[in-house]
Amino acid sequence: MAVKLILLIVFFAVMVVVGIKARKHALSVSGFVLGGRSVGPWLTAFAYGTSYFSAVVFVGYAGQFGWKYGIASTWIGIGNAVLGSLLAWVVLGRRTRIMTQHLSSSTMPEFFGARFDSKPLKIAASLIVFIFLIPYTASIYNGLSRLFEMAFHVPYAVCVIAMAAFTGIYVILGGYMATAINDFIQGIIMLGGIIVVVAAVLNGQGGFMEAIGTLAELPSDVPATAGQPGAFTSFFGPDPTNLLGVVVLTSLGTWGLPQMVQKFYAIRNEKAIRTGTVISTIFAVVVSGGCYFLGGFARLFDGPEIYGADGAIVYDSIIPHMLSGLPDILIGIVIVLVLSASMSTLSSLVLTSSSTLTLDLLKDNVFKDMKEHKQVFVMRLLIVFFIVISVVLALDPPAFIAQLMGISWGALAGAFLAPFLYGIYWKGVTKAAVWASFACGVGLTVANMFFHFIESPINAGAAAMVLGLIVVPVVSLVTPRMPKARLAEIFSCYQEETTLHKKLVVGSEKENRD
Repeated sequence: MAVKLILLIVFFAVMVVVGIKARKHALSVSGFVLGGRSVGPWLTAFAYGTSYFSAVVFVGYAGQFGWKYGIASTWIGIGNAVLGSLLAWVVLGRRTRIMTQHLSSSTMPEFFGARFDSKPLKIAASLIVFIFLIPYTASIYNGLSRLFEMAFHVPYAVCVIAMAAFTGIYVILGGYMATAINDFIQGIIMLGGIIVVVAAVLNGQGGFMEAIGTLAELPSDVPATAGQPGAFTSFFGPDPTNLLGVVVLTSLGTWGLPQMVQKFYAIRNEKAIRTGTVISTIFAVVVSGGCYFLGGFARLFDGPEIYGADGAIVYDSIIPHMLSGLPDILIGIVIVLVLSASMSTLSSLVLTSSSTLTLDLLKDNVFKDMKEHKQVFVMRLLIVFFIVISVVLALDPPAFIAQLMGISWGALAGAFLAPFLYGIYWKGVTKAAVWASFACGVGLTVANMFFHFIESPINAGAAAMVLGLIVVPVVSLVTPRMPKARLAEIFSCYQEETTLHKKLVVGSEKENRD
């Protein structure tokens, strides 16, 4: 217990010290929200990765999908690395950084408002962010409860309040720069922790080959492959179709999540983008691939501890049960690992929510003449507000909030991914197409929550993203475009004129060519 407590105290102390040191970077709106657009590749890459993978992935998704798909769940981690990290940086990174600076956009709703010359679009986007990030923020705490009860035997409420308080302190003090620095520290912990934990768990099962052999003997209980042994060690697992839906939602979804895309707004320069692409991809391979690979052995830990009173599997209890037999020092590392994953994601979410509400809703709508220092002050107040709301929801979540948490990714990415992606590449995107994407993304995922026409909410979210990618170009082709002069001005940021100075030489042109 002493070792675990010391690790926690040191961890929290470092977070607060970083917040204090980063105060000088948080004096302006650009500094508080984007770190002055001067953040280097390592900090940006780790900020992207740690915001991507929270306790929801390590405790919830790894256990749930590892139980359902076996070793094939590792494909989710590979998809997160290739599609969610590598391609996201290659396709979005440079163009996002250039155009958002050109349009003076600090948030995704602000980008929609400036890119399409539409204040209503900006307000609608900010409302979508506000509605669907709050339950997502509350869900971050859920993965901690069983781990803390296992390790410290302390009430879940104490853990939630402490985590929220320390996150609030360093984000309020240092803004984006404090978040990025702490994300880097937390990312190092996540990288080392997941490697150690995977090795320890497999060692407890007699090693990798012994664990695979035991898993291969288990018969499948999935309808399509019921009774077949070896399904949980097969290449695509017992249920490839639903596995593909999970890969699409958890990988392609990051392209439309405001707290993820906003990381590209802040990166320093072209070289930093190239370096950050490599770092972010490696981080995702190790952390996400490691989490889902570990979860793939979930069925080796079948026991009464993972079942609820009604006899149903409690997926959030699988990973804690897998780890319960580890030595105290390793459990302490796991606790710090999960805290790192959770606090990094939480800090990104509350900073995104507060900046969106301040810059896109309150500024120019509620407060007509909002000075810069007042904007920063309001954002700090709203960070406290969002953290308090998320804590209240996490301590006593209503049923509808629990449902809403499951569709947050689908609704946000379904609404934003297509118009943002097309918007930075194609002049032909129209305002009507953006409205259509908002309606399809939110409408499909929310309607499915009530009518269940798509059995899995994850598949519904994936369908919403694919639908948006189809709807935006179709609607754009049949609705009025923006004025050509305005489009030329918006896209001029990608076409900087360069003057080449040629040195005069003696002799004819032909002689010099020869």
